[in-house]
Amino acid sequence: MKIQVLGSGCSSCKKLFELTRQAVDESGLKAELEYVTDIQKIIETGVISLPALVINGKVVLTGIVPDIEKIKKIIKENSL
Repeated sequence: MKIQVLGSGCSSCKKLFELTRQAVDESGLKAELEYVTDIQKIIETGVISLPALVINGKVVLTGIVPDIEKIKKIIKENSL
C-alpha cells in the first residue's frame, strides 16, 4: 500500500502527515508513506485543497485534518 500526504509544508499539512504516520504504525499495516510537497506533483493529482491524503493513487481526503481514528478508518476502507 502506498500512502501519500500532499501538502505545502504548512502546520496543517505536517499535522496530517504525523497523524497518518501514527495511524499506520498503530494499525500495524505495511505501507509506504510519503510526504509530497512538490507543487507540480500535487497539481498532477488534480487536488485543489490541501492538505490531501492519497492512498494507492486515489485521493481520499482533502482540505481537512481529521482525528486519528478517522484517518485509521479511511486507511482501512481504502486498503482492501
